[in-house]
This record gives sequence, C-alpha cells and structure tokens, in this order.
Amino acid sequence: MKIKIPLFEKAKILVVGDVILDKYWHGDVSRISPEAPVPVVNVHGVEERLGGAGNVALNIDALGGSAKLLGLVGKDTEAESIERILEKKQVGHCLLRVDNSPTISKLRIIGQHQQLLRLDFEKHFSTWQEEPFFTAYLTQLAECDLVILSDYGKGTLRHSVRMIELAKKLGKPVIVDPKNKDFGIYRGATVIKPNMAEFEAVVGHCHDEQEIEVKASELLYKYDFQAILITRGAGGMSLICRDKQAYHLPTEAREVYDVTGAGDTVIATLGAALAAGEELFTAMVLANIAAGEVVKKLGATIVSIFELRRAIQRQQNSYAAILDEWQLLEQVRDAKAGGEKIIMTNGCFDILHSGHVTYLEKAKALGQRLIIAVNDDASVSRLKGKGRPVNRVKERMLVLAALSAVDWVVPFSEDTPERLIKLVSPDILVKGGDYKVEEIAGSAHVLSSGGEVVIVPLEAGVSTTAILEKAKTAIPCAK
Repeated sequence: MKIKIPLFEKAKILVVGDVILDKYWHGDVSRISPEAPVPVVNVHGVEERLGGAGNVALNIDALGGSAKLLGLVGKDTEAESIERILEKKQVGHCLLRVDNSPTISKLRIIGQHQQLLRLDFEKHFSTWQEEPFFTAYLTQLAECDLVILSDYGKGTLRHSVRMIELAKKLGKPVIVDPKNKDFGIYRGATVIKPNMAEFEAVVGHCHDEQEIEVKASELLYKYDFQAILITRGAGGMSLICRDKQAYHLPTEAREVYDVTGAGDTVIATLGAALAAGEELFTAMVLANIAAGEVVKKLGATIVSIFELRRAIQRQQNSYAAILDEWQLLEQVRDAKAGGEKIIMTNGCFDILHSGHVTYLEKAKALGQRLIIAVNDDASVSRLKGKGRPVNRVKERMLVLAALSAVDWVVPFSEDTPERLIKLVSPDILVKGGDYKVEEIAGSAHVLSSGGEVVIVPLEAGVSTTAILEKAKTAIPCAK
C-alpha cells in the first residue's frame, strides 16, 4: 500500500480532556543510599512536558494541524507552566481554573535513562463550573472539523455524553481515547480507541483476533459507535467497523524505549488524518507508523511531520531512491530538520567500477545522507563526446541507487550541477580526483553557507575511460 502524507494543515481539531503536566528529573546513579536500599540519584536536569490531552494537542501541532485545547487546571504554578508550554508552541487553548483542585502532575525520577520512580500529584475534578466550560466548548466546536476526547479519568469528561451529542448535532466526528470501563459514557462516538487492557476490561479476555472482532462488533451496535480501534502493543492494532472488513496491523515498532504517551500520538495522528480527509483505514496505518516512532523516545512526547514522513519512506524502502528535483528537496529538508548531515557529489558514472564504489563509501562516511547528482545523457555526450554515454541515465541511476552507501540519486541536465547544489545547499560537497577547491562547481556557494568541500583521491588505474579502452583491445572469441 502506497502511503502519502495527508494535508494535515487542513485539519482543525478540538481536543478536550484531562491536561497533565509531566515533570522529569534526570540524573546519574552511581551508588546505593546508606539509609535504605534505594539508588541515590544526583539530579542534573529538570524538564517539563505536557501529558494527557495536552500531549494530544502538541502531537497534532507537530504534524502541521491546528489544535485547540480545552481542559481544567488548578490555580497554581503547574497551570502556569502548562500555559507557557502551549504559548511557546502557539497552540490555542482554554484552560479553566478550578478552586481547591491542583493541576494534575506527575513527577518521574530518571536515572541512566531509566525511570526509577513516579510521583503523582492529583485530585479528581469532581465539581467545577459547567456553564463557562460548555460555552467555551460550543464556541470551539463551531470552528473545528473533528473532536478528540482524551479521557484519563480525572473528571474533565464527566459530561462526555453531552459533549458527543452536541458535536453530532453539528456534524462533527468524535474520537475518544477512553479510560472508563463503562463505554456507555461515550455512546454515539464516531471512533473509540481503547488499548487492549481497556478493551478486555469491558468485554473479557480475547483468545484470538476473531474473538476480538466478534466482541468489538457487539460494542459497535450496543453503544452506537461507527468503529473501534484497539491498540494492542506488540500485537499491533485492530480496526473493526460496521458492516466492513476488520483490519489487523502488525506493530511498526522495532525498538521500544518507552510507551508513555504512545496512545496520545496514536489518537492525534488518527484524528489529524481523518480531519485532513483521509479514510479511516489510511488514518489507522499512519497512526500505527507514528506509534512505532514515538515508543523509541523517553516520556510523553511528539512525532513530527518530518519523522512521520521519514518513517513512511523507510517502510516503503524509498531511502535509496531515484528522485526528481522536487522530491529530493523535500527529502533534504526533512533530513536537515532531523539533524542529519547532507553530503553531495556528482558525476557521469557511465560504467560503474570499483573506484566509484570506494569513492562513494568514503563520501558517505563524512555524514548521514549521500546525494549523487548524475549527468543526463545529453550532458554526458557534450562532456565526453560521441559514443557516450554507454549506459542511459535511467540505467546508471538504478545501479547507483542499489549501493548501500547511496541514499538519493537525482539527474541534472546542465554541464555542471551548480544550480542544483545551490538548491540543496549540502553540508559537505565531495569531488573525486585532484581538483583544486575553487575549480569545483558549487564550491563557492557551499563554503559561503558554512559548509565544507572535500576532495577524495580516486583509485589509481581505475576509470571508465580505461575500461572502455581495454574493451576495444580485447581479443575476440574464436569462431
């Protein structure tokens, strides 16, 4: 299946739910306390992030969508921290301050990148002023395409049935990340997204995927859901819809570092894709890919549009790919956003030989992503004369793209790649041979942009010209 990035910028989503401030104290552990058999953490860093509905909103924003956050907080410094984070990210929000209830916060003690202890500071929001809350809800509801209800069981969604009814009257789809065992409080939702433990807490243990489908189908009709998406950890995801085929996707995660906040990323990606006009199955695939990325990180965090796009590229094996100019620039932008160093070289590469392979391996060792700009057939003929190239540009690029050192191959039609080099603006420009730096096309631009120009000596006695001359003098086979 060919997956493309949706137009997330079209997505306008209202996120309503429990807003959490996650605090992380990072430190080193080198000894056990003499006072008790516990590790001593020498704290050297303090970090604050958003969890719960706040993390959902930040994930939508990171994908390029527009999120508005509605939730409850206390009248304390934690609430101020949450507002600062949202304002820094320019995420719209309406946080209603509640008397006599602290902002929900969780403090995690991290030693050697491992969570050693979590301390929760919370009190259920049992009473709060409903009128200003629903006034804000209706105002934001009119401006959004889709609603996400992020329930962490802290009391913000105590009137979830009313919220869903109001959304449905305006034709707004509602996606729910549930916490309550009574799915009746989410009646009428478009999609409900429990994890496997939450699902089995409602329907009982499921022995296989067929049983999951049967029990999920019963819930669809019992509670008037359109679909149920079950996240199953290492088991992947299962999507059960009314009167449609069920889908079961294997997990995309290959390295699991921390599952904290993974559900937030899933529902954010699912909602953003649906609000951007994608079908539910495609939205599920995108959410599955995003989940595979976020579990590689520590704590509640986000998956950016750049990370999602690159994950899709890895899945579809398009890193080592033949690209046009526009596609190349998109790839380069994402790689730079991810902090990767871009290397660029160019040539005819008419007959690929061992000298080329060695040269390209040395070039790749200088950074993370290697681009080869290849002369098209007309420019090779102008440079090398009649009879060249021996191999057409498509054939030359296909062979280059198969090399493990090569990430992207792109053709160019001019005699030099200077114009393309200026567009890419690589961190390192590489040329093989005994050139002087000032003789290399594009070198002035790269140097003025803060990059490097590296000359790699070629393997002596190995060249395309020498191979062709040897072929001309070869003894023909006897008849």
